Amino acid sequence: VQIIKQDWTKYWTSFVPEIVGASKTNPSLCENNMYILMLMSEEIFDFSRGQMTKAKIEELKQTFRNEFGQIFQLCEFVFENAENEKLTLTTLQTLLKFLVWIPVNFITSTNLINTLILRFLPINSLKSPVVKCLTEIATIKMHNEEYENAIILMFVTFINAYKVFMNIETNFAEMYVNANQTYCEFIQDSSIFFATIFKNYRKLLEIKCTDALIQGHAYLAGFSLVDEKEIFKICTDYWIELVRELHMANPALTLMHNNNDRKNLYASILTRVRFVIVTKMAKPEEVLIVEDENGEMVRETYKDSDNLVLYKTMKEILVFLTHLNEPETIKIMFELQHRIMNGEWTWNSLNTICWAIGSISGVQNEDDEKRFLVIIIKDLLSLCEQVKGKDSKAVIASNIMYIVGQYPRFLRSHWKFLKTVVNKLFEFMHEKHPGVQDMACDTFLKIAKKCGRKFVTLMPGETMPFVEEIIAKISTVIDMLEPQQIQTFYESMGHVVRTEENTAIIEKLLISLMESQNILWERILSEATNNIDSLRSVEIAKQLCNILKINVAVAKSTTFHFMSQMRRIFLNVINLYKYYSQFIIAFIPTGGQYASKTITVKSMRSVKREILKLVEIFILGAKEQQLILQHFIPPLFETFLQDYATNVADTRDPEVLSLMKNIVLKFKSSITNEIPKIFSAIFECTLTMITTNFEDYPEHRTNFFDFLSVVTTHCFNAFFLIRSEHLKLVIDSIIWAFKHTMRNIAETGLATLYDFWLKMSTCEIAEDFYKAFFLNLYQDIFLVLSDTLHKSGFKLQATILFTMIRDVKSEKIRTPLWPVNLMQNNQINNSSFLFDHTCNLLVTSFSNLNKNQIQYFVRILFETADLPRFKSHLRDFLVELKEFSGDNEELFTEEKEAEKEILLAEQRRQAIAVPGLLGPYEMDADAL
Repeated sequence: VQIIKQDWTKYWTSFVPEIVGASKTNPSLCENNMYILMLMSEEIFDFSRGQMTKAKIEELKQTFRNEFGQIFQLCEFVFENAENEKLTLTTLQTLLKFLVWIPVNFITSTNLINTLILRFLPINSLKSPVVKCLTEIATIKMHNEEYENAIILMFVTFINAYKVFMNIETNFAEMYVNANQTYCEFIQDSSIFFATIFKNYRKLLEIKCTDALIQGHAYLAGFSLVDEKEIFKICTDYWIELVRELHMANPALTLMHNNNDRKNLYASILTRVRFVIVTKMAKPEEVLIVEDENGEMVRETYKDSDNLVLYKTMKEILVFLTHLNEPETIKIMFELQHRIMNGEWTWNSLNTICWAIGSISGVQNEDDEKRFLVIIIKDLLSLCEQVKGKDSKAVIASNIMYIVGQYPRFLRSHWKFLKTVVNKLFEFMHEKHPGVQDMACDTFLKIAKKCGRKFVTLMPGETMPFVEEIIAKISTVIDMLEPQQIQTFYESMGHVVRTEENTAIIEKLLISLMESQNILWERILSEATNNIDSLRSVEIAKQLCNILKINVAVAKSTTFHFMSQMRRIFLNVINLYKYYSQFIIAFIPTGGQYASKTITVKSMRSVKREILKLVEIFILGAKEQQLILQHFIPPLFETFLQDYATNVADTRDPEVLSLMKNIVLKFKSSITNEIPKIFSAIFECTLTMITTNFEDYPEHRTNFFDFLSVVTTHCFNAFFLIRSEHLKLVIDSIIWAFKHTMRNIAETGLATLYDFWLKMSTCEIAEDFYKAFFLNLYQDIFLVLSDTLHKSGFKLQATILFTMIRDVKSEKIRTPLWPVNLMQNNQINNSSFLFDHTCNLLVTSFSNLNKNQIQYFVRILFETADLPRFKSHLRDFLVELKEFSGDNEELFTEEKEAEKEILLAEQRRQAIAVPGLLGPYEMDADAL
C-alpha cells in the first residue's frame, strides 16, 4: 500500500486495471486484492491528514475517484458470481470504506441498495456488514431529488425486510441477555443505522413514508431498553436530537407539518422514551453513594466520566420531554413513586426516579414545582422513617439530599421547608455510613451558596436569624465530622455570612463563627510562649494545620470580608511560619540523609503550606490594595522570600512561587518595584533546582514559569530594574520552558516569549535585545517546531516564527543580525541574511531534503503575509520530514480548539434559552 501511494499516479498508472483483472481470475486472490483496496481507501481518505502534503492527498483522491468505476464493477462481479461467503463479506467490508467518498451516482443509478437489502440482509453472517453499508449511505447528506428518492427507497425496503426477521413487539432487553455475539452486534449496528438516517433525513421521511418512520422509531425505543451502555448511548444521542428539535417551535423547519402535528406524530414514541429515561437515569455527579460488587452501599471512590456525560445527555432529554408534555412526565414519575411507597422498590429503582426528579429542576413553574416537590420529599422522608437497614437508609438519605440540593428556587421561596431540610442535613452529618456525611456537607454548601440570604434574615416566627442559631450549636453540628468535612461546613457558613449587607454585622458574625477555632489557636500559641518546643509536636502541628485549613475555607467563601479575621491572626501566622522555617533550616544539616522526609519536618511543612495558601487566598480576595501593599506585603516578603532563599532544595515550598505569581496578578504594575527583590530570592536557586533535568520538582517548575509569565504581562518594566545577568537568565529560562517536555510548561514558555517579544519591540533597548538574542531564539523555535515532542505547541511556534520573520522583512529590526565578518558586505541586509541563514540551518538539520526543496520552502515562508497560510505551509513542510512521521494530528490542535469553543458557546446559548437545561448551580442566584 505504501508503494502504491508513492508510485500510482506517476509510475504505475495501470494499477487499477491490473488489480481488477487479476481479481477476476481467482477467489482467494480477489479477497486479498479487496483487502488491499480497502487499506488504500483508508490511507488516502481517512488517515492522510498529517501524513502527506495537501497537494499529494488531493492528487490521490482524485485519481481514486476517476478510476473507481472499474473497482465498482469488480464489486458487482463478486456480488453476482461469488458463492464464497467469506469473499462476499470481505467485499462488503471494502465497499463500506468506499461509501464514505464515492460519487453518489454509484448509489442512485445502480442496483446496489436492492442487492444489499434483498440479497444479503437475510443472511445472518452478512446482516451487520450490510447494515453498516446502509448506514454509510444514510450518512451522506445530499438533499437533491435523486438522492432523496434513493434514501426513501432504501428505508422502506429496509423496514419491510427487517420486519420479516425482527418482530417489532419483541422484548429486546430480554432477548439481548440470551443472544449470541453476532445478534448483539447486529442490534448495535441497527441502532446506529436508525439513529443516522433519522438524524439526516427525518423530515423527508415524515412526508414520504410516515408509517415506516414510526416503525423505525419503535425499534429504536425498544433497543433503548437493552442493558448495554454503548447501544443506550447511541439511542440517547438520537433522542436528544429529536426532542430538542421538536421543542424548538420553528415552522420553517417542519415542512408540511406544523409543530403540534409533529409532536402528535411522535407522541407514542415520546411516551416510551420518557419511561426509558426515567427508569434508566444515570447517576449525577453530586451523588456519592454507590452499590459495590458485593451489593453493599459504599462511598464512591472515583468519578466515572462516561457516566457523567451520559447523565448530562439524559438530563437534557428529560428536560425537553418535560417541556413537550409536562403532565405526562410528572404522571410517570408519580406512578413510579407510588410503586415505591407501596413497597415495590429496589435501591436502583429508587435511585433512578430520584435522579430523574432532580434533573428537571427549573422546568416547572413555581406553583407546580411546589406541589410536586412537597409530595415527593414528604414521601421520601416517610420512607426513610419506615425502612430498616443501614444501607437502605443511606440510599434514601442520599436521594433526599440530591433532590433538595437541585431545587434552591423552591427552598428560597419556602422558608420553613428550607429550615427543615437544613436541620435534616445536620442529622445526616451524624450518620456514620460512608458517603452520607460527605453528601450532607456538599448539599449544605450548595444550599448556602444559593439560599444564604435567607439564613441571615430574621424570618417571621423566628427569634433570631437562622445563621446565629447554627453558630450557637456549631460544636454539636460538626462533632462527628472528619476534618475535611468540617472545612466544607465552615466554607458553607462563610457563604452565608457574606450575604449579609451590613458590614458591622458581617464582622460580628465572623467573630462568632471563628470563635472556637480562634480560642484553640490562641491556646496553642500561648502554650508555645511558655514552652516553644511544644510546637515541634506532630499532634500540635496537625491541630494548627486543621485550624489554618478552616481559615482558608472561610477566606475563600467570604473573600474581602475576611480582613477582620486576618488582622487578628496575621502576626501569629507570620511568627509561626518563621519558627517552623528556622527549625527546618537548622534541623536538615544534622538530621541525616532523609531529614526532609521525617514526620516532624513533613508536619511542619504542612503548616507552612497552609499559611501560604491562606495568605494567597486572602490577598486575591482583598479590596483594600493600598492597605495590603503597605502593611501586609513587607512582612510577607521578608519572611517568605528569606525562607525560600535559605532553605535547601527539598524543603523549598513551591507555594511561595505561586503566592508571588498571584501577588503580581493582584497588584499588577503597582508591584513592579518589588520584582527585583523577588528575583534575588527565588530566581537562581529555583533555576538550579529545575535545570538539571526535566523531571525533578514539577510544582516548582510550573509555578516558576507561571511567575515569569505574569511578570512579563503585568510588570514588564521590572526586567529593566534587575541585573543584566538576570535578564539573560530570564531569556534562557523562557527558552528552557518552551523546550520542556511537559506540555503545560512548554506552552507557558511559548506564550511568555510571544508576550515578551511584543512588549520588547516598543522598548528603547529593543535593538540591543535583537542583536543579543534574535538568532538564538529563532534557531530554538525552529528546533522545537521540527521536534516531534513539541507538536502540541505548533500554533504559538508558528505565530512567533511568523512575527520574527515579519519584523525582519518590514525592517522593524534595524540592527545588523549577521556576524562581524560579513559587516563589510554592502549587498547584505537583515532580510537576505535571515533567508540564507534559515536555508543553511535547515540543510544542516535535515539531510533527507535537498537544497532546492528547502529554498522553495523558505521563500514561501518569507513571501507569505497571511498567518493561516503561513501555518498551512509549515504543516506541509513538517509532514514531508522523515523525522516527523507518525501521528501529526496535534498540528491541527488550533483548528480543533476553535471549533470546540464555537460549539461550546452555541451550546451555552441554547441551554440558557431553555429552562431546566442549566443546573441551578450553573446560573446566577437571581436567574433561579
